[in-house]
Amino acid sequence: MQKRNPVAVVILSFITFGIYQLYWFVVTKDELNQRGGDVPTAWLIIIPFVYIWWLWKYSQAVDTVTKSQPSAGVSFLLLWLVTSIGTGILQSYYNDTK
Repeated sequence: MQKRNPVAVVILSFITFGIYQLYWFVVTKDELNQRGGDVPTAWLIIIPFVYIWWLWKYSQAVDTVTKSQPSAGVSFLLLWLVTSIGTGILQSYYNDTK
């Protein structure tokens, strides 16, 4: 996966009012799918209740690609409860993935 600065991911998410975060989701979804994840299309992010299901599928792909570091449950909670900070934390795990 492409190395990105986790702090920059968080700051850009705040500065752009979440637009960079959407971009980050799309780009990392593609990278996760290339490494064996199964994340559906990112267009589902814009549908309110489907967004929660999409986050769960994304979290399962994170679990698969990072070999449970973090687990699907932890990554789901990070993305759902503290989304902007959670993206930075997950990016640091992505940077450690070979």
